[in-house]
Amino acid sequence: MSFEAVFIQWIKDYEKLIRHLIIGFEAKPALQDELYQDITLNIWRALPKFRQDASVKTFVARIAHNILATHVAKSVRTIKTDRDIDSIVDTDNEKASAEATPYQALTQQQRQQRLAQAIRKLTLEQQQVITLALEGMSYQEIAEILSITTNLVGVRLQRAKAALTKLLEAL
Repeated sequence: MSFEAVFIQWIKDYEKLIRHLIIGFEAKPALQDELYQDITLNIWRALPKFRQDASVKTFVARIAHNILATHVAKSVRTIKTDRDIDSIVDTDNEKASAEATPYQALTQQQRQQRLAQAIRKLTLEQQQVITLALEGMSYQEIAEILSITTNLVGVRLQRAKAALTKLLEAL
């Protein structure tokens, strides 16, 4: 299989994962699109270096997290602007919304907006572990992506959950 075919398959398989990670770090749709392009470009560039010592999912998530961590670090150094929480788009709920009543769909979307808003208020370390955990990754996968121990993943995740609970109660 050619690099191009592998790349297309990876992007097809992991687009949802990448977009969820991006939404956890950035609220503005235009910046989300830029980050998606940056992540996919970096996946393309890294593809020849893939040694298969980790799963493709872990490899893709590590690249995404490196790009997102750099984005957050740059954002912290620049002038902070208000985030437009109402502009969050959840691509997952498009199918669910079609089956749910309008009230149920709205309620689900509002809960996800609150969750995304609260996640963006966490520290970078907490954002990283919570977004990966919400994507169903194991402690071992998270540890590989972030280059930390599984014990540290557990500690950070516990702290992130506690902080997230407080933030959601305040919203």
